[in-house]
Amino acid sequence: MKDLFEPAAVAEVKERLRHLRPDSPRQWGTMNASQAVEHCARGLELVTGARRPPRVLIGRLIGPAIRRLALGNDAPMRRNSPTVPDMVVAGTPDLHVERERLLSLIDQVAAAGPAGCTTHPHSFFGRLTPKEWGVLMYKHLDHHLRQFGA
Repeated sequence: MKDLFEPAAVAEVKERLRHLRPDSPRQWGTMNASQAVEHCARGLELVTGARRPPRVLIGRLIGPAIRRLALGNDAPMRRNSPTVPDMVVAGTPDLHVERERLLSLIDQVAAAGPAGCTTHPHSFFGRLTPKEWGVLMYKHLDHHLRQFGA
């Protein structure tokens, strides 16, 4: 499985991210491209511990079982997967600003490697190993890049 600690996966994601445009049409969901990029940046802030949303009840109940299904194989994340409220982006941020922020966060997470992962539990999945964080972040970025054909 690809993860965000592999240089080839990082290069791939960064190249795909450069193909996004403010008017890139979405294939599913309700976010526009700039919202998706900010949403992905917020996701990487989970890894670093800069963003620490509380656990959600449904995650406490079924998160560990879903974690195994979501992170235990190479299958991409499903379309219209739910998100926690802290990750929802309102308005239309500047795509170029958010893309640079996301690229910087990707570099930060990749450079820190597994040792840089937070021990704070994910709001839905609960405690994750560094490998699980890396896989989740790759799959999350891939999911939203596919959402816009990148």
